[in-house]
Amino acid sequence: MKLKEALEKKDFVVTSEFQAPLESDQENLIKSLSAVRGRVDGVSLSEVEFEGIVGDTIQTCEILKQNRFESIYQTTTRDKNRIQLMKDLTQARTAGVDNLLVFTEDYRITGDSLQEMMFFHVDCGKIQSVLEHIREGRGLEGDEPPDKGEFLLGSGVESNWGKNVPDLELREMEEMTKIGAGYFLTTPVFDVERFEKFLNRTNTFGVPVIAEVMIIRTAGMAQFLNRHLKSGLVPDWIIQKLARATDKEKASIELFADTVKGLKDLCQGIHIITIGGEEKLKRYLDAAKLK
Repeated sequence: MKLKEALEKKDFVVTSEFQAPLESDQENLIKSLSAVRGRVDGVSLSEVEFEGIVGDTIQTCEILKQNRFESIYQTTTRDKNRIQLMKDLTQARTAGVDNLLVFTEDYRITGDSLQEMMFFHVDCGKIQSVLEHIREGRGLEGDEPPDKGEFLLGSGVESNWGKNVPDLELREMEEMTKIGAGYFLTTPVFDVERFEKFLNRTNTFGVPVIAEVMIIRTAGMAQFLNRHLKSGLVPDWIIQKLARATDKEKASIELFADTVKGLKDLCQGIHIITIGGEEKLKRYLDAAKLK
């Protein structure tokens, strides 16, 4: 079933995210995912550059589709102009990709006081222009027109605010709704109660919300994320539970299952970040009774 169809049916969807591998590692990714074929509604591939080497995200999306996975092309609007976005999205359509997830590569900071606001920002005008051209089969500034097509559009949002969502983020979510966002994907959820308050503040938009759930396997991994990704991302109580646990994997799976249980009645799905543990994803899905 297509991700769009699952969302329209109001199924509780399960998607997961991986870095686009180098060509030599694409086969290994497919092998790792074979154990969860039919249990995930979409596989998202992010564009990642490591020491000047970039995995071919669109090619991997195409390979995923050939292996009966619903692929999601994940890209950013910050460092791409309209021409580059048009080129990439036209390539994705040609490769048969139906799903698009957009946000910036990192946090945007705005505000003129110490109470600065941080959230994922999408250049609505830029992405709207490109999507309209693709939908209508029009090229940019006389370029070769692409085949007509339409994506299921997902947009990243910051959910850690709880009920105190800044008006600026609400306005941006509203703009993304106007240009046809099919779902919002949140930042990682660890505090279900705070996430519920966020939903109560934003549920008037009527767009499905998918909660990101990060698989944290060890206390050291959590501390690394807090140090290098975002301070305070993983709560101390999770770090302490993993540090004390004699069976780290069991504790990690319990944390994941408890979070998913709390989310099932709040939103329309979860997006799993495995952080290199895709070969163990099946165990986590089993524990959370997902499909």
